[in-house]
Amino acid sequence: MPLGLALDSFPMQVLLGLYLGVLTGIVPALVCFAFGFSFKYVTGLTIPGLGVVVLGVAIAGINGGLMAFNDPTILKSSNSVAVVTGLVVVLMLCFYAHAQGDKLGVSLPKHFSFKRLRERTLSKDVVDFVGGIGQVRVPVVGGVADMEGYPPLPADLREEIAGVDWTFPADLPLDELERRFEDRLRSEFDVADADVQIDAQARATVIVAPPLSGVSKRVPQGKRAVSLTAVIPTGVARGDDVTLTTSAGSCTGTVVAAKSGAKKEEKKEAGDTPPVATDGGATEAPAAKSTAPVTTGGEGRITVATDRASAETLLDAAEGAVVVTARGTRREFELLSLLRRTGNRMRRLTVRADGPLDATTIGEANVRDVYGVAVLAVRHDGSWTVAPRGDTAIAGGDDCFVVGPREKLSAFAEAVA
Repeated sequence: MPLGLALDSFPMQVLLGLYLGVLTGIVPALVCFAFGFSFKYVTGLTIPGLGVVVLGVAIAGINGGLMAFNDPTILKSSNSVAVVTGLVVVLMLCFYAHAQGDKLGVSLPKHFSFKRLRERTLSKDVVDFVGGIGQVRVPVVGGVADMEGYPPLPADLREEIAGVDWTFPADLPLDELERRFEDRLRSEFDVADADVQIDAQARATVIVAPPLSGVSKRVPQGKRAVSLTAVIPTGVARGDDVTLTTSAGSCTGTVVAAKSGAKKEEKKEAGDTPPVATDGGATEAPAAKSTAPVTTGGEGRITVATDRASAETLLDAAEGAVVVTARGTRREFELLSLLRRTGNRMRRLTVRADGPLDATTIGEANVRDVYGVAVLAVRHDGSWTVAPRGDTAIAGGDDCFVVGPREKLSAFAEAVA
């Protein structure tokens, strides 16, 4: 059979029309889908079928020349079957795409926002139940990245942040978990900024900016911080009131940072550095950073916050001596200091209604074994009970003082407070 006769046959014309219709109808179908969806989503109405036909045929005529079926010479030619078949395919594609777009416009929420995409919770396989409350541990994975526009993090701080493994309620959406994680980074590590992304497997990707001017944040408004080489007594800590005695005069101030017991080489470097003054809240300056909770005694560097006149006096001095001002002894401060030195913290919490401690006793809740913390005092029915026993009742709204390691305190607070 000759090739020309095969192409002119009716089946071949139909196949050719199907091919041309699918090829030419893709763009009109997409446009009809977009118009149908947009019109239905915005106005709630459906585009009439006649409009869809006109739109599809017009686009197909521009895209593939199917408008030529209006030409009598084309309709009477040997390709008339293929042209008409292609036109029918285009119309069917346009009607189908329009119907799908109209259907999507009805089902899609009207108040759609990208924020709602983040309102999803964690995977169930990472949730732990403690006392009937779902909790999840969120570790940092992939290291801690530097935030663009800020200096790089110190190596020790980067390592410390990378090792955090905090516990949060498991019923929170991911955006709320990320916000709490960021707030906790700022409060516990005093970083300038933090950006956290948490996936469904409770793994946190952290970007952190380093702390900014830690000394200036501790200097009260209107005061100046002055660093000076001096003989420092043993046990001086941040916040102590001291008197600095120098050849240029004496003044009082509050310790911002102190370091003592340095080696000879370190002493020489510290002595060669002139005193530096900063105005609290206005300008900033470097100062000695404490490497221990208290000083070990001997010659070292001390930074104090003092008034402007005293700061000018200290700037004229090369060295001095430190006298600690007595403020009396309070046993509760000694207790808190002892707790902190042993790695414990104390926190005041309010018991949550319908929580694991509501309508129970300390012994029934087994607080020490389950949470790893100890209850020091409870206020129940308006009265405080110090060192409560296991049969002490607790209810929602009661206040309590709890002591324990920082991580366990945070987990306990997330669970019951």
